[in-house]
Amino acid sequence: MNAEQKLDVIIVGAGFAGMYALHRMRALGLKTKVFERGDGVGGTWYWNRYPGARCDVNSMEYSYQFSDELQQNWSWSEKYAPQPEILEYANHVADKFDLLRDINFGCNITSLHFDKNSSLWQCTTEKGELFYSRYCIMATGCLSKNNIPDFPGLGNFRGEVLHTGNWPQKGRDFTGKTVGIIGTGSSAIQAIPLIAKQASELLIFQRTPSYSIPARNEAMDKKYEAKIKAEYSTFREDNSRRYAALNNNPNSVSALEVSEKERQTEYEQRWEAGGLPFLASFNDLAINIEANETASKFIQGKIREIVENQSVADLLCPSTIVGCKRLCVDTDYYKTFNRKNVSLVDVANHPIEEITESGLKTSAGEYEFDYLILATGFDAMTGALLDIDIKGLEGKRLKDKWQDGPKNYLGLSVSGFPNLFTITGPGSPSVLANMIVAIEQHVDWISDCLKHLEKHSYQVIVADEAAEEKWVLEVNRIADQTLYPEGCNSWYTGANIPDKPRIFMPYLGFPSYVQHCEHVARNNYEGFKLS
Repeated sequence: MNAEQKLDVIIVGAGFAGMYALHRMRALGLKTKVFERGDGVGGTWYWNRYPGARCDVNSMEYSYQFSDELQQNWSWSEKYAPQPEILEYANHVADKFDLLRDINFGCNITSLHFDKNSSLWQCTTEKGELFYSRYCIMATGCLSKNNIPDFPGLGNFRGEVLHTGNWPQKGRDFTGKTVGIIGTGSSAIQAIPLIAKQASELLIFQRTPSYSIPARNEAMDKKYEAKIKAEYSTFREDNSRRYAALNNNPNSVSALEVSEKERQTEYEQRWEAGGLPFLASFNDLAINIEANETASKFIQGKIREIVENQSVADLLCPSTIVGCKRLCVDTDYYKTFNRKNVSLVDVANHPIEEITESGLKTSAGEYEFDYLILATGFDAMTGALLDIDIKGLEGKRLKDKWQDGPKNYLGLSVSGFPNLFTITGPGSPSVLANMIVAIEQHVDWISDCLKHLEKHSYQVIVADEAAEEKWVLEVNRIADQTLYPEGCNSWYTGANIPDKPRIFMPYLGFPSYVQHCEHVARNNYEGFKLS
């Protein structure tokens, strides 16, 4: 191999995880390259350019904290940053820290094979290029493999098929067009109000309704911004001790311990304030079905107040518990169903039978449209990793190891796969925490780990199988104390993907997770084999 092929660290993915990992690896003096299939940085914010795409976490929190200068000098225009601005921020970070020179764009990794004799990973790209590296860091993202259901006849549609997770960079003008959109999850809920304003007719095909809370988005309050920036380190530290690493103003009272009037007042205040903090209205919404029902009935009541056609409102009211699927945040979503050019089609009771040349056919009728939008979500948490042919010790494939569900120690490492790290992998808080906070915590832990290996001349670190099994049990033990695992068919459990093993993948509780990670590191990387 030549010098260009030999690396210390290979990072797969140039989203927020990959960029920060590159920054930290450079600080360790390690020769590092990032491989990114897209043509730019930003990860999910590079690909998800659909109308209305924006973050559901407050802009002052959904940002890096590793550089105080970056925190102080960057200003967000809105309470919830839109996709173009987040992508602009990602590019600003890449330029500020001179990251682009070590990122290979338009480069899809097809295989990663570990060679026991050399203790190196062999990395093969789609173009047939070979690279060798001591360490691999998988920054492939939790929501980066699109889910495209196997609809019969999908290839026959003569119009354009779009997926919200791979939106054209130049966008699309739907003026005067009839649009069909399949799905009513987070992406659809953000896109539907804007597409409805353009299209002559919008047909929304819904299988399962989602709970959504108004965002109450607005221009950034400059006084609020100045206040946060004046005490940013304290603000961040306080958030890191919160359950989801978010400033969600949690209520320490049970929903069942207050009067009906007090309960309604709390829900009303949360509804008016908007956003994900609604889930923190009371302390037992995730663990007590009766408490959860008070929240679900409140939201259902709001839907029926807003939507004029009560048969449509009924279809939009979920029957599942609040929170077992990711709570959505919207701007005028339910109000959009009062428009004359918008129709809701129930495909739970009348399933889609096939996609036709001009539209689609359900068991109840046929529909025609010019554009078909698939807002069908992602193969979450594991999909992007399993798209790569990853082989560890004795040629064991990751796909085979995970055939009954993902097993991962701390969400960071997989037994049998030495020197391979996963950022926000299954078994870590990941999607149930502020993602950038979770990313930075993981990258910092990996960086400290590699520093430890270098200092003590270790060549290999690999998770112990027994420790991994114990961790999987711990993740599930905590999840089983909540309503989430059995509450509904969620991508948290892989239930949105046919034949995917059902297992609750995220770890619930950011502060306790961090304590586990710190304990492992303090105890000479307990649960790992170092050699």
